[in-house]
Amino acid sequence: MSFINRAAPDVEGYFPLNDPPIGTSRDESQELPLLFQPITIGGVTFKNRIFVSPMCQYSSDNGHATDWHLVHIGGFATRGVGAICMEATAVVPEGRIAPEDAGLWTDTQIAPLKRIINFAHAQGVKIGIQLAHAGRKASTYAPWVQEKVGQGLRNAASKEENGWPDEVVGPTSTPFNEHFPIPKELTKEQLEEVENAFVAAIKRAEEAGFDFIELHCAHGYLISSFVSPLSNTRTDEFGGQLLENRLRFPLRLISRCRSAWSKPLFVRISATDWAEGPEKNEDGTWAQWGIEQSTIYAGEMKKLGVDLVDVSSAGNWSKQKITVVPGYQVPFAAAIKKAHPDLSVGSVGFITEGKQAEGYLREGKTDVVFLARALMRDPHWALTAARDLGVKIKAANQYERAFRV
Repeated sequence: MSFINRAAPDVEGYFPLNDPPIGTSRDESQELPLLFQPITIGGVTFKNRIFVSPMCQYSSDNGHATDWHLVHIGGFATRGVGAICMEATAVVPEGRIAPEDAGLWTDTQIAPLKRIINFAHAQGVKIGIQLAHAGRKASTYAPWVQEKVGQGLRNAASKEENGWPDEVVGPTSTPFNEHFPIPKELTKEQLEEVENAFVAAIKRAEEAGFDFIELHCAHGYLISSFVSPLSNTRTDEFGGQLLENRLRFPLRLISRCRSAWSKPLFVRISATDWAEGPEKNEDGTWAQWGIEQSTIYAGEMKKLGVDLVDVSSAGNWSKQKITVVPGYQVPFAAAIKKAHPDLSVGSVGFITEGKQAEGYLREGKTDVVFLARALMRDPHWALTAARDLGVKIKAANQYERAFRV
């Protein structure tokens, strides 16, 4: 007999094959927690339900991914997660949050992404990308640069600082707050141009080889700012008090993206503005964005063929007041899941422990968990969670000797 260190199939270059895949069971006889059971969404099967949230790295070279991204994303790919969603990636240059943010507005940005995707696929993990437009929260500083500027001070990167404060856009000319750029109100023609840019970016994502796409419709960025009555006070058919008007542009954009993309389509939303007071006034008018409108929004997405709604919150109202406790955003995901049981839902928000995540899945509050900071603190979080849940999960061949205790 001969024994060969076999290569992973269908990828460029040599990478040792992990069989069984990293993050799956080593023992077929054991009963797996839901966290480690596969799930099929939009016709694609993910090996477990631990998904990496998009995490802005502020490390791109004019929108192009760098070796930082290869190492950052590659580190998660080798450590047992079921899916990775790359960071908010702008569909136009002026749609970046900060000058060093990722982009997919030109063909030259495809090649460095292909390298990252190839590596992720060699480790047996599905990888997607979050397409975004920062809207009125564009042309700002990377977090560590903001610290040097000072918190609560200006947050608008000038032209001399590689920013574009005069090209920032939004649903109206109202800035996020006094420290952010003053946006220009988008015309109807410009709204269509934004849609065209998303569709063009989707075609590049297809060429790059991504397994799924997430549309960033959360956190007060462009699409999110359109849905809330606090930020969208337009007087035309794309804004104002009527929910139908505020959803018009986001749903039209989502519909066009769905038509352009045959693989799983996720949408991240902010379920509430976290502003003081109720979602609806006593006279029945909407006071702020909240879970009632989010549930309606999710239902409309389902009709358009969205495969998963990734439920976050906040980021649209600068005076938001949030009480952060473990799982503080899970109730929003649970409410949407209850209203739309046949729609896949993802949950985020201070999910730090394996037993905690498993509980949310078992209770039917969510279908998958999206993790960010927990994975940055412990890249081997999947294996840690498996140990806490009492199951044996495959580590990467190169690391497995560290887990055989």
